[in-house]
Amino acid sequence: IIEACKEAGTYQECFGYVIDTLAEIMQNHDQAQEAFDESGGQTIVRTEYRGAEVIKKNPALTIILDLNAQALAYWRDLGLTPAGLKRLRDSIGGPDEKGKSVLEAALEKLAK
Repeated sequence: IIEACKEAGTYQECFGYVIDTLAEIMQNHDQAQEAFDESGGQTIVRTEYRGAEVIKKNPALTIILDLNAQALAYWRDLGLTPAGLKRLRDSIGGPDEKGKSVLEAALEKLAK
């Protein structure tokens, strides 16, 4: 995660806690994925107390989907998605796709 942040140019030491939290989410995701793979699929069959079989959504799948959403929010906050990177660069005045900062682009518009 740190390497990805460095490649994107968004790494700062103060993001340590956020990076650690994302790493923990990803570790939990991997564990849930293993449980899902072992359980055999998206649905599971449960036997109710009266003996009836009920097909239910695999709880591991629910956990995986929740962890995916959590991880995506952290990836975005760290600038590791296209939208997150753009938002982060815009907020700190970093370079856009053309290599110009927000300030440089604004000054060019004023000069025209």
